[in-house]
Amino acid sequence: MSGGLLGARPAHMGLVALRWPRARVRPVQQRGFTLMELMVVFAIVALIVGVVPFAFSRLNESTQYRDTVRTILSDMRAARQQAQSEGRETRFAVNLADRRFGLEGGAQHEVPEPLVLRATMAAQESAGDGSMAIRFLPRGGASGGSVDVIRPSGTGVRLRVDWFSGRVEQEPIAP
Repeated sequence: MSGGLLGARPAHMGLVALRWPRARVRPVQQRGFTLMELMVVFAIVALIVGVVPFAFSRLNESTQYRDTVRTILSDMRAARQQAQSEGRETRFAVNLADRRFGLEGGAQHEVPEPLVLRATMAAQESAGDGSMAIRFLPRGGASGGSVDVIRPSGTGVRLRVDWFSGRVEQEPIAP
């Protein structure tokens, strides 16, 4: 055995050629994004950021409108039901100056700012401070009247109480 060479084999086994492994040449792969791709992404993000607040404000106004209409309608029907079941007059009160409504003696609800509240009620149920009421009678009748909830666009709904039957009905209001 001759000494010193790595990979050398004894003479009786023959010579073995040593080879260095060849480096494979791989194509250069670029990592990252091109300037055009980044510009497209930034344009899309800017569009979303510009549209979202507008859509959110319309969604918020729509939710406030539906909640207010639903609460007024529910309170009016509850007043009618309470008058009939308990056998005593019950009043649904509206205060236009304070932008509040609800069952008299019960929880009062506030009308959100973008909405407009209008009311038409009997003269004997109105006070000088902007408060009005619809009186529901034990036999099913009422003093009659209506409450309008108007959106900023001018559309809305009129919640009308029939004086004879005390029924509460909805009708759309066009601008």
